[in-house]
Amino acid sequence: MMTTTNQKMEGKRGEENHSKNSTLSSSKVEKMQDILDEDSTGGWDKCWEQGLTPWDLGQPTPVLLQLLDKETLPKGRVLVPGCGAGHDVIAIANPERYVVGLELSENAIKRAREVSSLSPNAKYFEFIETDFFTWRPPVLFDLIFDYTFFCAIEPRIRASWGTRIHELLKPDGELITLMFPTDDRDGGPPYKVSVADYEKVLHPRGFKATSIIDNELAVGRRRVCDIF
Repeated sequence: MMTTTNQKMEGKRGEENHSKNSTLSSSKVEKMQDILDEDSTGGWDKCWEQGLTPWDLGQPTPVLLQLLDKETLPKGRVLVPGCGAGHDVIAIANPERYVVGLELSENAIKRAREVSSLSPNAKYFEFIETDFFTWRPPVLFDLIFDYTFFCAIEPRIRASWGTRIHELLKPDGELITLMFPTDDRDGGPPYKVSVADYEKVLHPRGFKATSIIDNELAVGRRRVCDIF
């Protein structure tokens, strides 16, 4: 099962501030891309080391908090690939959900452990520094939450992402993705995504979308939620 949340363009709110923030964000994205062009694997760790993390909200994803409030998330084991500083991992974790946050970056894992050090639910989550594409957990997951992970990987290996999602998720499990970015762009990361991009790699593996909704709680230009 899969859910996708579309990240549409948000209306103008304070054009001057928006312009300044967009310029700063664009600058960070360009520097991030330069680093990753030089080192596609170790570059992510360098980005965290240098604070070039424009994807990091510094808080849990708003629509995720809404899903938690509505008590619509599956219970059981949860996987958050590319978890970054771990805000979503911490938010999801509770006695009914054990959450695993995966990260390739050592510096991101260090940051996640710092952020989560005082969490009262610390025994309900863990952070693992590993490669999503080669990691082999002993137990499958009831839910996988993907926000800024799919868009960060090169389009040529998206089929491998679909294979790993299928391998890691229980047969009756649920995949929730937040689609971003959906605007016209060349190159990346982040690479442009669409519902069709997800369907292309998930439908051959038996996934069907059960919900595709606009995410009214999206931050900035980020805005669509899919559930498979």
